Amino acid sequence: MMKFATWNVNSIRQRQDHVLDYLAREQPDVLALQEIKCATDLFPADAFRAVGYDSVVVGQKSYNGVAILTRHPHTIVHESLPGWETDPPQARYVEISTCGLVFGNLYLPNGNSGGSVGYESKLAFMDALALHAHALLQAGQDFVLLGDYNVCPTDEDCAPGALAPDDALLRPQTRAAFRRLLWLGLTDALRAVHPTGAFYTFWDYQAAAWQRDSGLRIDHALLSPRVAERLLTALPARDERGRPQPSDHVPLAVTLEDAPG
Repeated sequence: MMKFATWNVNSIRQRQDHVLDYLAREQPDVLALQEIKCATDLFPADAFRAVGYDSVVVGQKSYNGVAILTRHPHTIVHESLPGWETDPPQARYVEISTCGLVFGNLYLPNGNSGGSVGYESKLAFMDALALHAHALLQAGQDFVLLGDYNVCPTDEDCAPGALAPDDALLRPQTRAAFRRLLWLGLTDALRAVHPTGAFYTFWDYQAAAWQRDSGLRIDHALLSPRVAERLLTALPARDERGRPQPSDHVPLAVTLEDAPG
């Protein structure tokens, strides 16, 4: 069995011990982290190496930043999303190959800041992601695209009243861009296992969102076809949100059957 997870930690330096505890308890083969909020050279790679995990990091001072922790030999494929560039650059994508799979770890722009330009950047990222997914499919590659998508795909993925109707995470164009990924042939891991129901991955720090269970499902793992055939489980680690000084997101963990042969 293979296990991987995605987690927006909202500052790795504040949540380092949370991540170490999660690794000790769950022992994922791969853990994708977003919003690490530190430069690459300040990432606590030594702490994770001490417990058996190598780190692949694309950092940025104070903002954004993505990293992948893995227990297995790996190759770095991309340190940015092909076809998506900003000035100045934003650390929002890293991709590795390990265990016969490509893992693309993404932190998609929220789209609510920066006016129309900010929202256009969100859609441009999603367009580039779809083109990259298509290229991977055409190459016959088995892959997972996981991370903080900043998209509630359906109304069921947003607690009533949690967001304004015109929020960038809910807009029709945002949801259409997410569906484009599914129409390529990718599988939303959680919805493949749990077709209905509230399975939130984010609760805001404001307005007692956690206490009221006013959450969002915005962290996703999308699987290419042969990977989806191996899917066993997919579930958010909801209890993480109730721990002291938590991230506002929780891990989404996925398990797969071992590859044939």
